[in-house]
Amino acid sequence: MIPASGSYQLSNARVHRSLTPGLAASYDADGFALADIAVADGKISSIVAHGKSKTPADAIDLGGRIVLPCFVDCHTHIDKGHIWPRKPNPDGTFMGALNATGSDRTARWGAEDVARRMDFSLRSAYVHGTKAVRTHLDSVPPQEEISWPVFEAMREKWRGRIDLQAACLLGIEGVRDKAWFERLVKRVAAAKGVLGVVTYMLPDLEELLDQVFAQAIKHGLDLDFHADETEDVSAISLKKIAEASLWNGFDGNILVGHCCSLSRQPDLEVLDTLDKVAKARLAVVSLPMCNLYLQDRRNNGTTPRWRGVTLLHEMRARGIKVAVASDNTRDPFYAYGDLDMLEVYRMGTRILHFDHPVGDWPKAVAATPAEVMRLDGVGTLAPGGSADFIVFKGRSWTELLSRPESDRIVVRDGRAIERKLPDYAELDELMVG
Repeated sequence: MIPASGSYQLSNARVHRSLTPGLAASYDADGFALADIAVADGKISSIVAHGKSKTPADAIDLGGRIVLPCFVDCHTHIDKGHIWPRKPNPDGTFMGALNATGSDRTARWGAEDVARRMDFSLRSAYVHGTKAVRTHLDSVPPQEEISWPVFEAMREKWRGRIDLQAACLLGIEGVRDKAWFERLVKRVAAAKGVLGVVTYMLPDLEELLDQVFAQAIKHGLDLDFHADETEDVSAISLKKIAEASLWNGFDGNILVGHCCSLSRQPDLEVLDTLDKVAKARLAVVSLPMCNLYLQDRRNNGTTPRWRGVTLLHEMRARGIKVAVASDNTRDPFYAYGDLDMLEVYRMGTRILHFDHPVGDWPKAVAATPAEVMRLDGVGTLAPGGSADFIVFKGRSWTELLSRPESDRIVVRDGRAIERKLPDYAELDELMVG
């Protein structure tokens, strides 16, 4: 369908209002319009409403197939990815995941092991149509000395195909060792990374947050938190992060992941938190697949009764930037997944009700995370932008989200890529011994 060389036009493509800024067209109730997309020299040279300009005789008629910009996956853990075969979660619980991962990290996470699994994950994401990935890197001693050099090498290897970012990951109690933490921050800054911690309701949480913000300000770093990944209604570290941002006068980007406990808290507590999150300009990413897997897991013969996701609708209504992302992939925190952001959006739609109406929810896997990650021109379809998009068979949301779309066409710089997923057998030798 897509020519191997030269310019071309896709005619009768179905594009979404939220991801095609500036397009003057007649949109349907789901936000779709038919458009003609011209591509030249690896760029989108024009997008116009279908029928508003002369169609070349050799135009490719998509017959109303959906075209979306390439995805942005802003919360992953590709340093952990694919260790499930050698270190499964024994009971599917959060503590089971922590313990299994910690044990495997100590025993097995050498540079070659981490690099091969990271590369496998990126190859999968690329084939599925993802253009940018932020990964967290476990950065407890001595892992930070292993994984950060691997990340930097992987970023260079994938430059031009996937924009790869990294955020350090450690429990906030590690900040108490001020000398070590400052060395880690310098390591992150040297790698042009993002400063990240996991927050818990510790007695000195506010003091520790002040230290995190002080280091971020000193080194000019954005922040990325794991917060309140629990059903405990007393977990309010999302609010504490917002308060810390306000009183520290922080003006960088802050992304906060999970925030599960918010959906279980009293209304007044929720409203106070959301007021502060909006005022502090925090962005929030929900991880619907992983949180559905871990949260409210009951090993007592009873059925889970809580979805585990946070209050994205209420956040979006207040102007808070919201996204969804893959999180973990085939590791003790989530036994499944393949870094396929279409699957994430499909599951997000079902779990979080991104439909009836669809509104601008598609931005949650493209334009919004791109903005949070400071990726200009990524996550939208616009004249002058890179011709990085995905052509699907589906012509409506119900068609697109009902099948895996494994025959999707991924276009990068105007050319269709070869879509061959890596074979799990490539990792077999890492799973023994």
